[in-house]
Amino acid sequence: MRLGTGTITVDQKPLDARFPTAAIRKRIIEPLELTEALDKVDIFATTSGGGFAGQAGAMRLGIARALLRFDPELRSQLKKAGFLTRDARIKERKKYGLAGARKKFQFSKR
Repeated sequence: MRLGTGTITVDQKPLDARFPTAAIRKRIIEPLELTEALDKVDIFATTSGGGFAGQAGAMRLGIARALLRFDPELRSQLKKAGFLTRDARIKERKKYGLAGARKKFQFSKR
């Protein structure tokens, strides 16, 4: 992130080309709109893994943290809106003797 004209580039593509829906794009720029920094900074991001929604959530957290380093006085604003909290949900591990995390193999009587 740097001071600039307000462009957002993800994986060397414009935000509109990288994320298909307006709802996902809105989720990414929420911290910028809240702090009124949308037209003041340029953002260059690289994403990998997960889907569009997961990447959007990770970018939102990254942008909020970058804004915090840029101006520590924004902390109360960002914290109140919930932009500094990571989504802690992760995939449950596969258990020994089961088909997956919870699914069991088919029972055979004979």
